[in-house]
Order: sequence, then structure tokens, then C-alpha cells
Amino acid sequence: MPSPVRSKPSFLSPSTLRRRLAFIGAFCIIAFASSSFYSSLANSRSKVGGQSPVTTIHSIGMEGTSSTVPSIVVYVTVPNKEAGKKLAESIVKEKLAACVNRVPGIESVYQWKGEIQTDSEELLIIKTRQSLLEALTEHVKANHEYETPEVISLPITGGNVKYLEWIKDSTRD
Repeated sequence: MPSPVRSKPSFLSPSTLRRRLAFIGAFCIIAFASSSFYSSLANSRSKVGGQSPVTTIHSIGMEGTSSTVPSIVVYVTVPNKEAGKKLAESIVKEKLAACVNRVPGIESVYQWKGEIQTDSEELLIIKTRQSLLEALTEHVKANHEYETPEVISLPITGGNVKYLEWIKDSTRD
């Protein structure tokens, strides 16, 4: 006879929830950044009845201020916590970024050399100047154990001016 006491399903275990919440958070960041970027791009390029559409995004534009510089968010995945800590610290030490957030517990599914792979990884979310993307990419390639490390960037189209100034002040020219 089955026991009347039920155990929690494995998908609700604390470790599984922590891993999934980190992934959901990273996904939300990516989705929000992408939707904001494409929404503003579409609004700036379309005409409604011969007039420019009204934009509902209320933030400081990156091109229009002398106290900030065009900035980006860069995503890099690493195989584990130690690799993430080492790479994040070297990036900030070299002033290639103002800040690196480390998001543990993501799971990546991808195709590599004809095979579907699934790996646990850590996501680095890097805030830096657009002008440092090439140097940052070279630094990651030189200090990463993957043959082809992920380095992708999204533009920061606006935000808290003080934070954007801090990115400028905390990175090299």
C-alpha cells in the first residue's frame, strides 16, 4: 500500500529551484534587453500617418550625453565557479569592465561538432564600454579554457545616468 506521506517532487528541491531561478533570471535579462532594443529600433524606423511615433521608453540615450560613453552588456559563459571568479577578476583588474555579475547554476544545451551537448555553466554579465569590446573579446579568448568561448554583446540604450557615468569612470579609455 502506498505511503500517505508524499515527498516533494524533485523539480521542487532547493538545489533544482536555485539552478532554475538563476536561469530564469538570466533569460529575463536577455529577453528584456532584446525587447527594449528591438522595440526602440522599430519605433525609430517606422512612421505612423507620416509622423514619427511617440516613444514610451523614458531613459537617457547613450549618444546624447557628454558624461557617458556608448556602453554594452556582454555575456560570457564559463564551465565552473572557479573559472568564473578568475576571469571576472582579471577583466575588472585590467579595467576592461566596470562590473561583472556571476550567475551560477545555468544549464546550456547546444550543438558542438555534430553532437547535442548539455553542460552546467556559470554566466558572466559584463558591463563595459562599447569601445572595449574587441580588447575584452581578446582577453576572454586568451584566458578561457573553451576552444570557442561565448562572447556576445547587447547595447545599453539608456539607464541611470550615475551608473552609466560610473561605467565610463571605472574602465580604461
